[in-house]
Amino acid sequence: MDKVMVRGQLRRLRDERVPSRDRAADAEAIALSALQAAHEAGVGPGDWVAAYESMATEPPTQALVAAFLARGIRVMVPVTKPDWDLDWREVGTESPLGLEAIGRASVVFVPAHGVDARGTRIGQGKGCYDRALPRTAATLVAVVHPWEVVLDRDLPREPHDRPVDAVIAAGTGLRRLPAG
Repeated sequence: MDKVMVRGQLRRLRDERVPSRDRAADAEAIALSALQAAHEAGVGPGDWVAAYESMATEPPTQALVAAFLARGIRVMVPVTKPDWDLDWREVGTESPLGLEAIGRASVVFVPAHGVDARGTRIGQGKGCYDRALPRTAATLVAVVHPWEVVLDRDLPREPHDRPVDAVIAAGTGLRRLPAG
């Protein structure tokens, strides 16, 4: 199956399943797993992580962001540019940090519709993160719903797709992947 078909299937599952999720419980579980990932990467007060502000059907990231801020960890979030590249801004400000700011992050939490056991990530399809991720050597952690961790088959991967190092899903926690 190609990415368009897989993405469509995963979007339909979100539309069906997300309304019955306990978003508050999911948010707390995701935040705890994100703190674990950051701790394992050696992130401490004053260090940077990159996250994103989740949309209604995405796994909730508000508690993740709040947990880092409460610990003095700086959080940058993306600002999508007209050409689909990503600029960044620090949470709580509107000032752009620049395209290269992602290089400051020790861990980058990325949105995904699905992640397989090899670390292949299916995103929204606009290539925003495909443009941004080459600018960082950070640990990459996809944030998904539990059913979006696809272990029974390989997702389609193109040469420009950078595998993620780990995946977080509420209910399953942090899972390290043999990216490659």
